[in-house]
Amino acid sequence: MLRNCRTESVLAVAYLSIFLQAIWPGSALAQEASAGSEDKPFAEAFIVLQLSDQDPLKQDAVLDIANNLIKHYGSPDLVDIEIVAFGAGMRLLLEGNTRSLRISSLVENGVRFVGCMNTVDTMERKTGKRPPLNEHTIPVQTGVAHLVERARQGYVLVSP
Repeated sequence: MLRNCRTESVLAVAYLSIFLQAIWPGSALAQEASAGSEDKPFAEAFIVLQLSDQDPLKQDAVLDIANNLIKHYGSPDLVDIEIVAFGAGMRLLLEGNTRSLRISSLVENGVRFVGCMNTVDTMERKTGKRPPLNEHTIPVQTGVAHLVERARQGYVLVSP
C-alpha cells in the first residue's frame, strides 16, 4: 500500500510537471516539480540531504552519505538523492570548493545539488559581489521551502 501511494505521488508530480510545462514552459516551478520524478523511475528510496553548515566535516559527511546510499541500494537508478544547501552550507556549492571533483562524481551518479538563491543574494549584499557557483548547482529561491516540498512529495529528510 505504501508503495502504491508513492507511485501515485510520483505520477501526480509527473502530471503536474507536464501541465505546468504546457501552460508555462521553462518556468522554475515546472522544472522543480519534474526534478527527480522522471530521472529515477525505478527508485526505491527518495532522500533529500540537508546542508546548512559550513563545517568541512559536515560537507564531507553529506557527500559520504550520498555515496554510501548509492552503494547500499546497489545502483544509482534505485535511489533518488538531492543535496540541498542553504545558509552557511552554500559554501559547498561555491565554484572552486575543494570538493568539486566529488560533486561531479556524484552528479554522474544522478545526485542533484540544489542551492538556495536567497543565501546567494545575502552573500552578494554583504560582499558586493555575487559568488560564482559550481556548474552543477540547481538554483531554487528558498532552500528550506524546497526541503518542505520534497518532504510533502515523500522524500525522507536527512540532516547529518
